[in-house]
Amino acid sequence: MTDSSTSAITRRILLRRAEGRAVLIPYITAGYPTPETTPALLDALVEAGTDILELGIPFSDPLADGPTIQRASFQALEAGMTVPRVLEMVKAFRARHDTPVVLFTYLNPILHYGIERFARDAREAGADGVLITDLPTGADPRVEEQLTATGLDLIRLLAPTTAPDRVAEVVKGGGGFVYYISRTGVTGAREELRKELGREVERLRAAISLPVAVGFGISSPDQAGAVAAVADGVVVGSALIQHLDEGGVQGAADFLRSIREGMDASR
Repeated sequence: MTDSSTSAITRRILLRRAEGRAVLIPYITAGYPTPETTPALLDALVEAGTDILELGIPFSDPLADGPTIQRASFQALEAGMTVPRVLEMVKAFRARHDTPVVLFTYLNPILHYGIERFARDAREAGADGVLITDLPTGADPRVEEQLTATGLDLIRLLAPTTAPDRVAEVVKGGGGFVYYISRTGVTGAREELRKELGREVERLRAAISLPVAVGFGISSPDQAGAVAAVADGVVVGSALIQHLDEGGVQGAADFLRSIREGMDASR
């Protein structure tokens, strides 16, 4: 049961949960491979089964990302992508689709833009949530309050290294879902998932009320199916960009469709 105060992200997750399915959350860097082709790419990903879109704001020092997403970010910046242009993309996307949008960013770009201004403009453009990789919970409560005051879900990050007695504190003030990093290190496709992942996600889901989505390293339908069997959501980023590089928009869409099929096969 949902009400008018339930966020679009939560509503989408609850809808899929009622169907016995996990949500599919693809990540793409705004402006990659070019600003002109990104809108068509986003449309194709929606058609391929996207439930929640994670749109990256390019940044010049993306320390949490591996070489694939770093390269995409640098190329997007070289093509002239800025925070205002990303928000324009979100606004245009929202006019075509009701798919929830999470803006994936580092703190520096939005500090430069202005926190209050960013929160207001992002919400007005149609964004539903924001994930800031380098803003630990409680590091700057004022920034967190400014971001959530407009109704944006603040997506929290948890990692295998998060101590069990710290989990509740880390997710405090978060909304939408918790992004669980499947392994330590930076983003990037991997051939195998850690064997402990399923047990870790089960423990998290028993300990917190927010849904749990898993990302970092998921690169095949089988891996996506294994994660979907235990988690509320599957995040796919580096592998998607690799397929975009190899096969263009159609190649990325075909890959994402195969991920969706792998997830649904786990039901």
